[in-house]
Amino acid sequence: MKIEAVDFFYLSMPVVTDAGDGSQDALVVRVVAGGQVGWGECEASPLVSIAAYVCPMSHGACRPVRDSVLGQDLSSPDDIARIAADLELNSMDLLQTAHTFSGIEMAMWDVLARSQGRPVWQVLGYDRAFPKTPYASMLFGDDPAETLSQARAAVAAGFRAIKCGWGPFGRGSLAADADQLHAAREGLGPDGILLVDAGQIWREDVEAAALRLPVLEQVRTTWLEEPFLAHAYEAYGALAGRSRIALAGGEGAHNVFMARHLIDYGKPGYVQIDCGRIGGIGPAKKVADYAAARGVTYVNHTFTSHLALSASLQPYAGLQHHEICEYPIAPKAVASDLSDGHLLPDANGQIVLPDAPGLGIAASPEGMRPYLVDVEIRAKGRTLYETPAL
Repeated sequence: MKIEAVDFFYLSMPVVTDAGDGSQDALVVRVVAGGQVGWGECEASPLVSIAAYVCPMSHGACRPVRDSVLGQDLSSPDDIARIAADLELNSMDLLQTAHTFSGIEMAMWDVLARSQGRPVWQVLGYDRAFPKTPYASMLFGDDPAETLSQARAAVAAGFRAIKCGWGPFGRGSLAADADQLHAAREGLGPDGILLVDAGQIWREDVEAAALRLPVLEQVRTTWLEEPFLAHAYEAYGALAGRSRIALAGGEGAHNVFMARHLIDYGKPGYVQIDCGRIGGIGPAKKVADYAAARGVTYVNHTFTSHLALSASLQPYAGLQHHEICEYPIAPKAVASDLSDGHLLPDANGQIVLPDAPGLGIAASPEGMRPYLVDVEIRAKGRTLYETPAL
């Protein structure tokens, strides 16, 4: 098979706010090869990512992503790895490359697995896909009462684990944060799994994060996620040495090396990888293998659509003891509508990847159409990109 077409679709809610909610817009990718159609999703700014695919070459190491993808053979996992390796050299000075390629790479795996009539996780080498326990991923409420209500709603919906993050947490006093944490625990109940995401709020201030450790322990938090900037490995390592609570991070890794450095120097208990940022499913699988060999639990990072959710579960589908997964409980309508089907918890409250060809979840052209943003990019008197037909 040869890659015949790569098409991008920029989708958006009518109004996008400054809330820390990545489901307000989306960049969906369609790849056509050998008569097969595959779908992927980039977790990135849509216009910037499209520009990285079509921009004029600046020099030999700053070529558009397109130059390394179109017309390439796509017949095995080795082909996907080869394309990725060529891209790393051809576009090393184009910093949006990993985000742009992530959606393309997902779609390549979807095409390849569909052509073989097998699910992606099986093509990756797993014998089976183990059930995952989803945690309801939500923002902290504007006040503790709202956080309490949201946590209770998640429990009522059948979730045994929740993650509260961002919002006002870490932006005010220690007492205010304590009130939020106690509200989350009260809403979840005494036996549920409570996860906390600080959204990088303390940058590299270890002392500010350490002040929250006693109350985090008091409410029995399983992990503290992203207390620092994504690549502040020294700060992670320093806090890990003082905390009885596991640290979590990794969604900011744009390649395998960044994820490995976090594991080796930041000492997290959990590494969270977003297939829409790290370069796709193949690099994420490498991180999952690396983490498992070092006693670190791998977790997906997904706060958008179920197309992205399915892709992000594939790299660790066959790791039985890496069983927790992020689950977007209340995405915006665009993220919900863009996929043809959803991964719903089963009778045991767990998520199981479908035993179906490809990702098992495809984009829905009809669902996407109401949110489609019409885009044209022109330079030097010619059109580099215009929104393709769905």
